Amino acid sequence: MRISAHGMAADLPGGWDARIYRRPPERPAAATHPVLHAGNFALPAERGDYGSGAVELMSAAHVLVVLREFGAEAVDRPLFAPRGRPSPVPYAAFRPDGLQRAIQGQAGAQFFFTENGRPFCLYVVLGSYVNRSGLAPVAAGVVDRLQIEPVTAGPAGGP
Repeated sequence: MRISAHGMAADLPGGWDARIYRRPPERPAAATHPVLHAGNFALPAERGDYGSGAVELMSAAHVLVVLREFGAEAVDRPLFAPRGRPSPVPYAAFRPDGLQRAIQGQAGAQFFFTENGRPFCLYVVLGSYVNRSGLAPVAAGVVDRLQIEPVTAGPAGGP
């Protein structure tokens, strides 16, 4: 399955569900930025940017990959200084305390970086910390197949 929008794309294995979206601005002229969600389970229609609403549905065999873009002003911040996403995603980075919100049994990892002039947070949730040796390579394979187009002059709010 291939999904593409807002200068982001992913080639996903069979059985994966994915969406790339951009929330409408909460106020006129406010900037919003794209978010990609990909999971090896059915994603619910309503999800938070970091997967709330989806992570609660995950079984021990599930993986959720979130790629969230930030505004261009973040490129020069130290948090986004790493160039390019981690490849491979380090197995040791997955920890129960790496989650946005702790859910028993799960593990997460979060990485901030800039790629092609665009700042991102990559957030990956594994359904099982105990089985991270089996799930981390699945997540890494998906992360390696993400594509990010270079920054372009688009409408207000970014690409």
